[in-house]
Amino acid sequence: MSSYNKSLVFVAALALCAGLHGTGLTAEVGPAAVDPAVVAREAGDVARFTAGLPALPSSPFSALETNPAWVQHKTALDAAWQKAEVDRLGGMREFQKKELDAAALRAPVVFYPFGGPDALTATLYFPHNATYVLVGLEPAGTLPSFQEISKKELPSYLGALRETVANEVGHSFFVTRDMDRQFRGQVTDGLLSPVVQLLVRMNNTITGLRYVRIDETGKVVERAKDFHAPGNIGNKGFELQYKNDRDQSVHTLYYFSLNLDDDHLKNDPQFLKYVASLKGAATLLKATSYMTHQPAFSMVRQLILDNSRWVLQDDTGIPYHFFASDESWKVQLYGEYTQPYEPFQYMAEKDLRKAYETKGPKPLPMPIGYGYRKVPSNLLFAERVAQTR
Repeated sequence: MSSYNKSLVFVAALALCAGLHGTGLTAEVGPAAVDPAVVAREAGDVARFTAGLPALPSSPFSALETNPAWVQHKTALDAAWQKAEVDRLGGMREFQKKELDAAALRAPVVFYPFGGPDALTATLYFPHNATYVLVGLEPAGTLPSFQEISKKELPSYLGALRETVANEVGHSFFVTRDMDRQFRGQVTDGLLSPVVQLLVRMNNTITGLRYVRIDETGKVVERAKDFHAPGNIGNKGFELQYKNDRDQSVHTLYYFSLNLDDDHLKNDPQFLKYVASLKGAATLLKATSYMTHQPAFSMVRQLILDNSRWVLQDDTGIPYHFFASDESWKVQLYGEYTQPYEPFQYMAEKDLRKAYETKGPKPLPMPIGYGYRKVPSNLLFAERVAQTR
């Protein structure tokens, strides 16, 4: 057994809280913890294998790369990502450099409610930011080990993994009904798997992984991998640390699993405190099923308006009149807007359509969101320029 494989089964003799002294994170009481460096290395190896990327030196996955199923997996993903680069990703990078590259935009936390596992959009539009916070309904999940993957029927397993990211890579968003049938134990047990796949495909290296939750004070704390919340509100998630391979910059991405409707948020003071700590965030909203248009999501809508300095969204985000009626927001429109793509035609905003006719929207160099390449795409970028309330 190689030294790396031996380290995979090494269990730290000390409680994790000792290793976290002075970090601002605390550990749940539970079994002894695995060496964090080992966890990070294994997570990175799993990410590269499942994303169809060659193994790093000393990775146990090297032995599986001659398997025809993995060769087919790599070939299919390479083709899908190459097509996405031409169709959309290159345009996203162009848009970011022209419209989202101000020095001030590099500083805030990027907050992505309703984002689910969409690490790709968050990190392409805001590539320089240190911290990203994604929120969705789906469970956080765990990563399988090399031993678990090596026992699977690889053709069907890898084929199913490709399907979990196919809509995001090919059409810019995850489909809710597909996530319901993929990420609750059917293919994976949550969103950690697609997130690490997207990150490594975007030329990043995983350098840390923790399973976390938001505690009663609104702080992020480490939890046991199999932690069960004592009540209905768990605020469970994961924390990924990664390094960009091109510029060596270091970033942290959080995902939290929770329901953002008012009935749940009013019983979740932990999350409300946490979001309040993100004051000045750059908030991203895309393909939300028009949740923030609904009265049942008024709390999260107001949280975004109160705590964000910038909001980047398509028309599924916050209704236009919330920005147009508040002089503290400066708004720039991009692309074209006619009406929402089916089945959301009834969510059409007359004032947004008029604004597109009169406010001088800028071109949008890529398709994005619902109705991908079937209807024109749109984005709105709002910046808080004055405090009027």
